[in-house]
Amino acid sequence: MERMAISKFKARCLAVLEGVRRTKQPVLITRFGQPVAEVVPPSGPPRPKSWIGSMTGTARILGDIVSPVGKESDWEAGR
Repeated sequence: MERMAISKFKARCLAVLEGVRRTKQPVLITRFGQPVAEVVPPSGPPRPKSWIGSMTGTARILGDIVSPVGKESDWEAGR
């Protein structure tokens, strides 16, 4: 775990946060050598118990899905 003085953290806060997110390594913030805070990566989103049904409600039907797209005479097999 990386240790960082609070003054350095204050100056580079956004870069430190991005580094923690990217590397998943926590950073210990110190003041006069004593720990003050710990910046840790976020936990991942909770995984569903099963993937079945995980896409429910995400699709839209935008037309007639039963009728043919064109006339039968336009198809080679219909000639």
